[in-house]
Amino acid sequence: MAVDPKNLIASINPDIYCKKEVQKEVKSIIKEEVNSIKNIIEQKKKEGIETSDSDYQTSAYIRAAEKAALPDINYLDLDALIKTPFKLVGLKNPIEQHSITYETSSQALEQVYYWLHDYLQNNKADYGTVEKIIDNFLSSPGSAHFSEMGARATKMQEEGMKILGIANQLIKSILNIIYDLKEFKLRLDIYDEYHNENSKNQQESAYLSLKQIWIDQVDIKRGNSSIKGLAVSGANGPNFVMLIDAFMAAKSLDEIKKMDLNDRVKRLLIQRFGEFLRWLELSEKELRKRYEIEKIYLKSQVNSVKLYSRWAKPYLNAAAKLEQRATATSSLVSAFSTTLFELTLLGIGEYKPESDVAKGDLPKVFNGANKRKYSPVVLIELKFRAIPERFQQGQQGGYGFKGKADVIFTSFALNEEERELFKEQLEWDDFKDLYSMITGATEESLKQIQDDINEQLGESDKKETKKTTSEETNPFSALFSIFTDMFNKKEQDKSKDKKEKKIEIIQDSDIEKVIRSQAILEARRRCRKMYDSFKKSNNSPAF
Repeated sequence: MAVDPKNLIASINPDIYCKKEVQKEVKSIIKEEVNSIKNIIEQKKKEGIETSDSDYQTSAYIRAAEKAALPDINYLDLDALIKTPFKLVGLKNPIEQHSITYETSSQALEQVYYWLHDYLQNNKADYGTVEKIIDNFLSSPGSAHFSEMGARATKMQEEGMKILGIANQLIKSILNIIYDLKEFKLRLDIYDEYHNENSKNQQESAYLSLKQIWIDQVDIKRGNSSIKGLAVSGANGPNFVMLIDAFMAAKSLDEIKKMDLNDRVKRLLIQRFGEFLRWLELSEKELRKRYEIEKIYLKSQVNSVKLYSRWAKPYLNAAAKLEQRATATSSLVSAFSTTLFELTLLGIGEYKPESDVAKGDLPKVFNGANKRKYSPVVLIELKFRAIPERFQQGQQGGYGFKGKADVIFTSFALNEEERELFKEQLEWDDFKDLYSMITGATEESLKQIQDDINEQLGESDKKETKKTTSEETNPFSALFSIFTDMFNKKEQDKSKDKKEKKIEIIQDSDIEKVIRSQAILEARRRCRKMYDSFKKSNNSPAF
């Protein structure tokens, strides 16, 4: 994990959570890229080009996090200060942070993680929703754990790519079907114009086009005895030079008999024109039948791609999770049997200004829904240095881990926009290389193909009362959601909500500053409480 989650929060709101010495540099990095993105989006809107989520994607906050640092941490008497909200003590002292190192050779490190995890879950009144936002590991190359995890990842990759290979073959088939359907549609449009009684000019034009198609594609198979072959002039040619013009001008067999032509030409015209009339009737029926069959086949292939993508998704997700992405330190020695873990839990609580209003600490103006909600957040970072121990139970085996755990407790107060941006940036940092490869190479081309599929399958859907979404008729959104789901798990919700994606956070209003200050003090109290409880559970002295 390249980015420090604490510093990432500091870059998202540098005015509060960033050290003053580096605030200016952090803001400059963000402002430069955000302004560039805004200009690109504004230009697209002026040109009438639809924007997508990728247009708003930025790594500015991740780059700024490399320069960011948390402010100095001061101890506060929280119970007294929370009753003086307008002093904004929380904004001046926004961070509560505690750390502890826990090392044991008898207790499994899993117990440390699950004690913290269960404590958050069992105290929902204080810590609300519990999320695991970072889960990385790294094994020394000489260890058995490294070999086994690598083998599992390779197996998942092979199975996923095998299924994707079949899906790719289906996509090639879909492309061919789309092009065939387009050709059929062009021909059927000519038939529709031929049957249009409201426009005589259009009808006559379509009739002549059908004659030309019959001459070029059907009659031409006769070779030298075709109309084109008979119309060839010259010393060795048949010299029926008027045959093509007469055929194109004829509208009925009776009209041919009245033409000022010799009998031999008339006999040829009557024969060929009769064949053309039979072809005109039968070809339309067969073409419409073939068109509907091809559309059904296209839908079948689309559903097959969706099915294969669903089968491939668990394998590729598992392969991504088995990648060794933890930060290497001097503790990792190649020949030792050592594994490093980076785990981060996020407890997102709730702060209600109404409760302080009821106590008399805040005036009634703080009631209402016109303000953003601020959540006390406790960030628990666990860094394990473990020795993997292989155990066997029957035919099943696994690893247990014992060693050293460094635990850091840090508190923040974030609004909903900041929390969303924080998670997006973490996901982007995890999968930015994969995301850039996929979206950069496929986004524009796939959009064109998706439009074609929607166009072809959309016509039959108009006849049905049940409406389908673009994802239900589109194999590409299903196939490539395998990757995009890794960075944006709320994509479907965002597609329903047409609000424009935000790339920067609006500053707090005066009322919101008071609410955030109170939420910060509440977050500090909860962070301190959890730290004390963890120390007591390990028989360590506490506050």
